[in-house]
Amino acid sequence: MSYKKNQFNADIPKPRKNRAQLMSCFLLLLCAFILYLTGQNLDLLLQCLIIHFTTLQVRTLLQGICNFTEEMQHVTSRYHGNYLRALSACLDLQRHALLFLLLCGAVYLWFLKESQLPPCLNLSIMCLCQLLSIIFGFQRPSAAEISQIHEQSNCNVAQGLAWSYYIGYLKLVLPHLENSIREFNSNQLKKIRSELLLCEKTWKLHILIPLNSDVYDDLHKADSRIQFINNLPEMTVDRAGIKKRSFKNSVYGIQGADQKIEYCVLEYATPLQSLYAMSQDENAAFSRQDRIEQAKLFCRALEEILQRSKDCCGCYRLIVYDDSEESDKHFLSKTIIQDMRQQCEEKCTVCVGEQNCPQPSTFLSGGTELLISGSDQPLPLHSGGY
Repeated sequence: MSYKKNQFNADIPKPRKNRAQLMSCFLLLLCAFILYLTGQNLDLLLQCLIIHFTTLQVRTLLQGICNFTEEMQHVTSRYHGNYLRALSACLDLQRHALLFLLLCGAVYLWFLKESQLPPCLNLSIMCLCQLLSIIFGFQRPSAAEISQIHEQSNCNVAQGLAWSYYIGYLKLVLPHLENSIREFNSNQLKKIRSELLLCEKTWKLHILIPLNSDVYDDLHKADSRIQFINNLPEMTVDRAGIKKRSFKNSVYGIQGADQKIEYCVLEYATPLQSLYAMSQDENAAFSRQDRIEQAKLFCRALEEILQRSKDCCGCYRLIVYDDSEESDKHFLSKTIIQDMRQQCEEKCTVCVGEQNCPQPSTFLSGGTELLISGSDQPLPLHSGGY
C-alpha cells in the first residue's frame, strides 16, 4: 500500500512550538480563578503559596548539590579546574536566584513558628520528602521533554548527521553539479547522448531517504529497473589533510512501467547507513523505534539546512519514502519516475542575483508534496568557500 500524501506529511515530525507554555498560562489562570471562588483569606493563600514555592526551590537546591558532588570528580577534565563553572552547570544561580531562595526560606521559617514542630524539624522533613523524590526519580523529565531539549539545542543524532552530511559533502559537490552534468553530456556516452539528462530541471542530485534506513550499496538490488550508467566527472579537493580527495556522483537510468527510461543523478543519503548500523550494534543501545524517529528528524533537519543554503539552492531533490510495508518490488523506481516527471512539468522558477530562492512546498511546511525539492531551477556555479 503506497503512502498517501497527507499520511506522509503527518509522519514527519514538525518542530515543537510553545503550546505547553500556553497551557501552563491557561492552567495558572484557572487555578487563580478557583482560588478566587473559594473566598479564602488572602493572607492565608499568600502564606501557602510561599510555602509551596519555597519547597520547590529547596528541591532545586538539593538536586544541584547532589549533581555537584558528582561533577567535582570531573572538574579538571570537564571544567578546566573551575569549581564555579561546575557549580553553575548544576545550579543556575541566575535563574534560581540564591537571594530569592534565602528570602523564601526566611519567610517559610517564620511561618513555621506557628507549627507544633520546631522549624528545623519541619525543614528536615521537607528535605527528606524532596530527597526521596530525587532518589526514586519522580521528578525526572519525561521522554518528550528530553526530546525537546535535544531538538532545541541541536543535540539529536539526526541533527549531527544532517550537519555533517551537509558540511562534509553536499556543500562541496552541489555547487559544482551543474557544470559536471554539462561536461558529462558533452564528453561521455555520445552514442546515447541525446537521451541523457535532457530536462535541465532534473539537473539535481536526487537523494533517496528511506525512513526505515534500509540503504543498498547497489541500487539495482533495491529495484531491478534502476540501472547504473556511469559516473559524473570526478571532483577533487584538499580536505582535512587528504590531498586531492575524490568526490563523484553516479548517473542512473530508471525504467518506467511504459518502458521509457529516465536519467538522473541518484544516490542514497549515506548517513542513514550509520543510523541502521547503530540499531544493529548492542553497544549503541539504539532501538528500531529510535532509528525510525531519528531518520524522520534527519529528513527534517537536512531539508531545513538546505533551504537556508545559498550554495545548494536548486541543486538537490530529496525523495523521502517508506517502503517497509510495500509489496511492489518496483515501488522505488515508480517513486523516482513520478518525481522526475513532476519536475519536468513544473513551471520554471529562476533565482536572480541576491534574491532568495522561493521556498518549496514540502511536508515540513505542511504542503501536500510527497517528494521534496529545494527549487525548480539549478543555480550557476558558486565559488562558495571551497
